[in-house]
Amino acid sequence: MNYLAHLHLGGPEPEQLLGSLYGDFVKGPLKGEFPPQVEAAIDLHRRLDGYTDRHPLVHQARSRFSGKLWRYSGIVLDVFFDHCLACHWTAYASTPLPQFTQQVYHLLQEQERLPGRLEKTAAYMIADDWLVSYQDFAVIRQALNGISRRLRQPGLLDHFWPELEQNYQALTEDFHQLYPQLQAFALEHPSRNQQR
Repeated sequence: MNYLAHLHLGGPEPEQLLGSLYGDFVKGPLKGEFPPQVEAAIDLHRRLDGYTDRHPLVHQARSRFSGKLWRYSGIVLDVFFDHCLACHWTAYASTPLPQFTQQVYHLLQEQERLPGRLEKTAAYMIADDWLVSYQDFAVIRQALNGISRRLRQPGLLDHFWPELEQNYQALTEDFHQLYPQLQAFALEHPSRNQQR
């Protein structure tokens, strides 16, 4: 899962939203550097990543790409599944997507300091409204190009595009089967139980 899914699954409270994003930018053991609810949300983020990586539906989705693309197919699916969530947001959330994303952006802007490279990433995310723009399939290609520049083989993710277009419907169906299971998994985490 990518930014939008983690934000949605992590919980609606400010500390949960922050921790849901911090999970991609904070590495190593959690030692009390952040408030407990933020660290609990970081823990949920990590557990969701592990659960997703091992899930049979993710393996099924990854198998839709040719063998030479398998190694990086998880990265592509993370971004594509955010596209699916943005496109079908009303099926999974009651708050309209623009309202949800503005809440996230406002929260990020209120922080005096963000961890790691999130400071820079958040500025781009807000300026270009990444979370809503994921609805546009062309934006997914731009996002993959950005990720590709950070890999050891720039341009590598370009090879995914034809197969992503070809398998669009099947991968979307994979997402719709997977996402309710991710929601159920997230709700069982202690950080979410506190909000029931």
